[in-house]
Amino acid sequence: MSLIRDTYLRFQVLVHETAKFGVVGAIGFVVQLGVQNVLHSGYGVGPLTAVVIAYAVATVVTFVGNRHWAFRHRKGKGLGQEWVLFVVLNVIGIFIQVGIVAFVHYGLDKTGNLAYNAATIVGIGIGTLFRLYSYRKFVFLAQPPAQAPEQLEPEPSEH
Repeated sequence: MSLIRDTYLRFQVLVHETAKFGVVGAIGFVVQLGVQNVLHSGYGVGPLTAVVIAYAVATVVTFVGNRHWAFRHRKGKGLGQEWVLFVVLNVIGIFIQVGIVAFVHYGLDKTGNLAYNAATIVGIGIGTLFRLYSYRKFVFLAQPPAQAPEQLEPEPSEH
């Protein structure tokens, strides 16, 4: 039992961040699918345009959730720089997602709603793995460990 506890304690921050990132991502997922289906199926907007617009809306929702909840304990470089990096990484993420939707829709000629949504889900899944890694690495930076007082000032040496 101590192996499980020790492993959990070792990865506690990662486990909590990943869980919160997942909740924020699930909300973004619902926003994404809802907006894109309303646009594509309801208003006849093209499949890729609907994905991009819905993704933009979901990006705003997920930035707020990630910054103020999932990664709030991390110290970034300020709202402006975090937002710019977040958007740049999400542009890469949208290329992953749009590439998969385009391949299924145009390359495989699967144009039904089921294929469209399945391709979107696969694209979101692959993009999510990319985003989790890149947000932790580049946007919401880990706090450096606090130095113990004896590490701050060198001890006087005796000669």
